[in-house]
Order: sequence, then C-alpha cells, then structure tokens
Amino acid sequence: MTLILDPFALDFMQRALLGGCFVAILCGVVGTWVVARGMAFLGEALGHGMLPGVALATVLGVPVLLGAGASAAAMSLGIGALQRRGRMSYDTSIGLLFVAMLAAGVLVISHSGSFATDATAILFGDILAISADDLVVLAWATGAGLAVAALAHRSLVALAVDARVAAVLGLAPRIAQAALVGLVTLAVVASYQAVGSLLVVGLLIAPAVAASRWTARVPSTMALACGFGVVGVGLGLLLSWYAGTAAGASIALISVLAAGTSWGLRALSVRLRPPAVRA
Repeated sequence: MTLILDPFALDFMQRALLGGCFVAILCGVVGTWVVARGMAFLGEALGHGMLPGVALATVLGVPVLLGAGASAAAMSLGIGALQRRGRMSYDTSIGLLFVAMLAAGVLVISHSGSFATDATAILFGDILAISADDLVVLAWATGAGLAVAALAHRSLVALAVDARVAAVLGLAPRIAQAALVGLVTLAVVASYQAVGSLLVVGLLIAPAVAASRWTARVPSTMALACGFGVVGVGLGLLLSWYAGTAAGASIALISVLAAGTSWGLRALSVRLRPPAVRA
C-alpha cells in the first residue's frame, strides 16, 4: 500500500491524479458515444488538428488551452461545412482537414527557433504540470460535457440506432450529431495536457472499448468506462513514477492494455460457460 500512496503525497502528483480523473470521466462518457458511432477517426483528427492552435498560442504567449480549443473548434466547423456545402463524405472531409491542420502546425513549429521542449509537451502531454487553475478549467469542462451528454441522451441514442428513425421521432439528428462533435472536441481539448495530441485517442477510446465488452446498456458502459479511465490514470502515474517513463504515454499505454485485457477476459469467460448458458 505504501508503494501506491507515497507518490501521491506530493502536491504535483495529487493535481495530476485529480486532473487525470476529470479527463477520464469526460472521456469515458464521450468515448462511449464515439465507439458506438464509429467516430474514432474524428477524435484522432481533432487531436492533430489542435496542433496549429497550440503552436500559435505557445509562440504568442497566450493560454495553450485557448489555442487548442480554437483550433479544434475551427476544424469541427470546417468538417461540417465541407460535408454540407462541398458535398464530401464525412471521412473525406475529416481526412483533408486533418492533413491541412497538421501541416499548418508543423509549419508554425518549424519557424520557431526555441520549440523543442514545447513540442514534446504538445505531442505527448505534461500531466505532471497541471496547476490549480488548470484543475478548475478541467472541472468546468467535465461538468459542461456531462450536462450536454445528459440533455442530448435521447437524441444520441436514437442517432446511434438510425438517423432516419431519430428524424421521424422529431429528435433532430443533425443537432444531435453537432452536439456529439462538440463533445468530442471538448474531450480532446481537455485531454490535451494529460496525454498530448498524439495519444489523446488512447484515453478517449480505450476505456470505452474495455467497458463495452461487459455491458450493452449505454449508462452502464459510460460508468464502467469512467472507472477504467480513472484506474488507467492512477496506474499510469505510478508506472511513470517508478519506471521513469513519460506520464502521458504511460497512461495511454495502460488504457490500451486494459482494453486488450478486457477483450481477452471476456472471450475467456464466454468460453468457460457451460454450453447451455452460451446457447
């Protein structure tokens, strides 16, 4: 027990754990819908789409989360505009803007002469540097995300089943889709400091994938995904502390390993059931 508690006696580890738990809860709720709707590519694209905003914010000396949020929001709006007016498919519009935003971010970084340390934090996160002010922002972001998810729950359920059914029931599938994209954007931006732009999908997708093997109900999947995410954050921070590894990468790796372990244990439990139960 001492090995677990000792690292969290330090203030910066406590802030990292609390901030990571906020992010894990938000990603657990949003990631459940991402997995249900098959939108993992959007999360990956938004993670890289933050790069130009983060780079510009770093160069200009403004809060990095503002730059990340503005860049991710611009990409989300651009995806919707290309899909509606350009008549492009969803994945095509995401792919085009994904490359454009990533290239723009690399250009900004390449023109800055003192960006080496900051680039590492952008790509892989710096959860150990979370401050008290960052915790307040993360708490507000998590609360807002949970509120939107609760208000849009019925519409999102109908959208996950069939957009045409949602339209017939008067549940505004387009608004529900916009709300879901907004939730993914919020989760990706909130996760940025914890795991960076390259690893954000691990925290967004892996806990939901792990939870989806054990329950078919959306609320139960969300709760279990939040639990997997919180445990992943704690174990990742412990791995980082004792093994001297990068904290963000450790959290992402633990989360993905948890998803794989969950799938394996679920398959094993099904095989061990009596034939009559399996049938």
